[in-house]
Amino acid sequence: MSAPALFSHPALLYHGEREYLAGTLPFVRSGLEVGEPVAIAVPGRRLALLRARLGAAAGLVRFVDMSVAGRNPGRIIPGVLRRFVDAYPGRRVRIIGEPIWRGRSATEYPACAQHEALINVAFAGRAVTILCPYDAAELDRRTLADAALTHPALIERGVERVSPDFDPEKVIEVYNDLGPEPVDTVALEFGADGLGEVRTFAMAEAALRGLGGDRLLDLELAVNELAANSIVHGGGGGTLRVWSRPGHVVCEVSDSGRLADPLAGRRPVGPNAHGGRGLLLVNQVADLVRISRAAEGTRVQAHFALDR
Repeated sequence: MSAPALFSHPALLYHGEREYLAGTLPFVRSGLEVGEPVAIAVPGRRLALLRARLGAAAGLVRFVDMSVAGRNPGRIIPGVLRRFVDAYPGRRVRIIGEPIWRGRSATEYPACAQHEALINVAFAGRAVTILCPYDAAELDRRTLADAALTHPALIERGVERVSPDFDPEKVIEVYNDLGPEPVDTVALEFGADGLGEVRTFAMAEAALRGLGGDRLLDLELAVNELAANSIVHGGGGGTLRVWSRPGHVVCEVSDSGRLADPLAGRRPVGPNAHGGRGLLLVNQVADLVRISRAAEGTRVQAHFALDR
């Protein structure tokens, strides 16, 4: 018998609560039986359901509310998945991760799909199984088609099969396009000595659009990090744009630099590391981060909700 693959990333396509439990509970219990650390990172309602059905075994599982920890999909790999996997060096671990559910907005979805694709890059060669449930009864066809592109195996009604469509790079590329600039955008070009002006401009425009309190300070931090990255890595400067979308303020920084690392902003950074924290910090403070990479340069958008 051949040894199991180090990294496994199946999608569980479930129809209703019964199939959800039939696909997840045995996965958890079989892991616990062989001594594997297990984490469950799913939206709150599903989290409560699994905790209740596991009974006493729930005390052996790490539970994470994905609707909180994964509000920004860019936080999931470093803050949920890697945090758990890295806590058990040398051991195989298993995780249930459900980053996509009905209620995710159309603006959030591309980042969610890219996250699922990037899991394959982030954990290649690692001894980890990440099972990703998809509600096949409620999610649309595009989402389920993307699941087949981002997962090498699909499980449906108890049957596992190889996904003939597996092509995570295609998903990363398809959702690389951030779309046209909105009509209400204001812009500021900046150079190497312009960080102070960038912060002042961004905060003033965001405040005019209704952002305040700690969220305004979060936006200031994000814009400062993005502009600093442009100055250091993006040709010495760039352009800041600010606009509104329903319930949110968006800041975008663009420059002529090329961001080659697909996991930029999603790699944990050790306490003694020099640099590498800029995009990671932006992911921590923003409600959504979108990145577009192109030959002519890079665009990074940070979205901030007004109702937090």
